[in-house]
Amino acid sequence: MGGFFGAVSREHCAADVFFGTDYHSHLGTHRGGMAFWTPDKGFLRSIHDISNSPFRTRFDADYTEFSAANPAAGIGCISDTDDQPLLFLSHLGPYAIATVGLVTNLSELIEGLFQRHVAQFSALQAGEITQTEVIATLINSQNSFEDGFRHVQEVVKGSISILLLAPDNVLYAMRDRWGRTPIVLGRKEEGFAASFESCAFPNLGYKTLRDLGPGEAVRITSSGVQTLLEPRPQECLCAFLYVYYGYPGSSYGGCNVEHARYRCGSELSKDSPAEADIVAGIPDSGVGHALGYAQESGTTYARPYVKYTPTWPRSFMPSNQAARQHIAQMKLIPIPELIHDRRIVFCDDSIVRGTQLRDQVKRLFQDGAKEVHVRIACPPLLFPCPFINFSRSKSVMDLITRRIIHDLEGDKADIYSYIDPNGEPYKAMVDRIRERLGLTSLAFQHLESLKRAIRHEGICTYCWSGRDPALPPCSGCSACAHEPANSPSAS
Repeated sequence: MGGFFGAVSREHCAADVFFGTDYHSHLGTHRGGMAFWTPDKGFLRSIHDISNSPFRTRFDADYTEFSAANPAAGIGCISDTDDQPLLFLSHLGPYAIATVGLVTNLSELIEGLFQRHVAQFSALQAGEITQTEVIATLINSQNSFEDGFRHVQEVVKGSISILLLAPDNVLYAMRDRWGRTPIVLGRKEEGFAASFESCAFPNLGYKTLRDLGPGEAVRITSSGVQTLLEPRPQECLCAFLYVYYGYPGSSYGGCNVEHARYRCGSELSKDSPAEADIVAGIPDSGVGHALGYAQESGTTYARPYVKYTPTWPRSFMPSNQAARQHIAQMKLIPIPELIHDRRIVFCDDSIVRGTQLRDQVKRLFQDGAKEVHVRIACPPLLFPCPFINFSRSKSVMDLITRRIIHDLEGDKADIYSYIDPNGEPYKAMVDRIRERLGLTSLAFQHLESLKRAIRHEGICTYCWSGRDPALPPCSGCSACAHEPANSPSAS
C-alpha cells in the first residue's frame, strides 16, 4: 500500500515530518524516504530500505542532519512499491514528489509520453519505470502544477494521490480522482500538515482540519490552504481501510476506524451468533471486531493469542507467500491456558488465501480447543482490487473463494451468483471454505451490515461486490473495471 505525510511551518518541521511519516509504518515495509527544502541548501533527501529495519532506526542519522538544517517544509513517504520521494528539475522548477496508489494503465501512459517525444526515464525499480516518475512526467508536460494535477486525474486509471514539495516552503496535496485513498489536513499554530493517516496528528500537536474531497488539489503554506481543484461530488473510499489496513486511531470523513470495527463486531454477533466460552481477535486488526462481538453477545473477551509486536510486520506486506506464512506464524504466540478445553469465537478481518488462518486453526486444536468458530469482519473476497495497491494477487486463483468456486463449478461459474449471502452458491462456498480450514463454524459479515458499521456514505466495496460505485451498474466490461460475469480468471 503506502502512506505519506507532509508539513509546512513558520518554524522547523523536521520532527513533524520524521514522526508523522513513521506513523505510516503499518502501510508498507519496502522503502522509506524524506525530502526537505531549505533556502540555503535547496532540497535535502534520503531514502532507505526498511524491509528489515523500522523507519525510525533507518533514519535516525538523517533526522539529526535534517534537523540541523532547520527546514520549514518537508514530505515523507512509506512505500511498498518504489523509492520515494523523487527529486525533479523541470520548467515548473525544482520539486520533490511522493505518490500513493496504483496506476493500472502505466504502460499505456509511458508509451504515450514516448510517442510525444517528451520523456526519458531513469528511476528504474527492478528494471521497470516507477509510477512516481511517470506521474511527475505527466505533471511536467503541463504549464503549471494545477494543470498537471488536472491532467493526471484525466489520464490515470486506477488511483493516484500526490504530495509535492516546491521551493519557498510550498506544499501541494492532491487526492485521487475518486477518493479511494484519504488525505487529511491538520493544523496547529505554526502551520499545516497533510497526511494519509489522521492518527499522525494528535501527538504532533495538530488538530484535524478537514479531509480533502475526491480529486481535490490544494496549495499549502504556513499561512493557509488554497484549493486549486475543487472536489468531485462522488467519493469511493476503500472500505478496507475500516476493516483492516487503516490504523485504529485514524478517522476518514469523521468516521473513526476503531469505532467502526467495534460496530462491525456487534453486527457480526447479531447476524452470526455462536455458543462459545470466549471471544478473541486475531491480532491486531481483529481485536476491535472481537471487542464489539463480545460486548454485543455478552461473551467473555480473552486473548488466547498475543502478537510479538516489536519486530514483526503485518503479514500481507512481503510479496513471497512463504515469507507471509512465516511472519504470520512467528508473530503470534499462543496462550495454552486460554485455549485448552474452550469453545472459542475468533474474529478476523478477512480471508484472502486462507493459508495463515488454516495454520492458526490447526495450532488451536493442537493446544486443546474444543471448538473454533471464525467470524470474518467483511464479506468473502471475490474480486482482486483494480484501484489501489492492496488485496491484489498475481492470479485471481490466489483467492481461496475463487479456488473453491472453481472446485464447485469449474471454469463456467457465474462469480456474481456467489455474492448473495442467502443464495445456495454462497452457502456452498462458505461451507467448503469451512471444511478446508478445519473450522467448527464460519461466517462472513454481510455487506449491508458492514455498511451500517462503517457509517461512511462514499465507500468502495468492489472486492466483495464486483461493482465499482464510481460507475453505473453493468453486467461486466473492461471500460469500468467490472469483471465479466462468466470469467473465472479476469482481474
